[in-house]
Amino acid sequence: MSAKAASKQRLVAITLDEASIGRSNPDTEHERAVAIYDLLELNSFKPVGHDGGPYKLHLSITGARLVFDIRTQDDEPVMAHLLSLSPLRRIVKDYFTICDSYYAAIRTATPDKIEAIDMGRRGVHDEGSRILQERLKSKVDVDFDTARRLFTLICVLHWKG
Repeated sequence: MSAKAASKQRLVAITLDEASIGRSNPDTEHERAVAIYDLLELNSFKPVGHDGGPYKLHLSITGARLVFDIRTQDDEPVMAHLLSLSPLRRIVKDYFTICDSYYAAIRTATPDKIEAIDMGRRGVHDEGSRILQERLKSKVDVDFDTARRLFTLICVLHWKG
């Protein structure tokens, strides 16, 4: 793929619908900002059958679905994709549980124990990323690293701080 084509197949903006997602405490807001920053820094994002990027992504929640409102950089609608959050619930819950263990271990555990928990945390994160990538593949082509960053953002949207 040429550099020019690659530069078009990416996200350049992400916004969150305040009405459906809402605001949270300052720690959560900071984590959201970091997740969005990381995602925008490096990503590969191409709606299937569309070659007119770069793209903007507006995320909202309706019921148990995450709405991907995808537009071109010039705000032309490309598609709205509703992604059921049900297949991700268990993995997000597992991820939070292992993160809690990791943060508790940092205070008292040995380096070997911390490393083992961190490896488990990364494994659960990778599993969630693969599930997300698989669930998106019929509508949006993302590489694994982009799926990881999107999974992080989805987790942050569920984090209560």
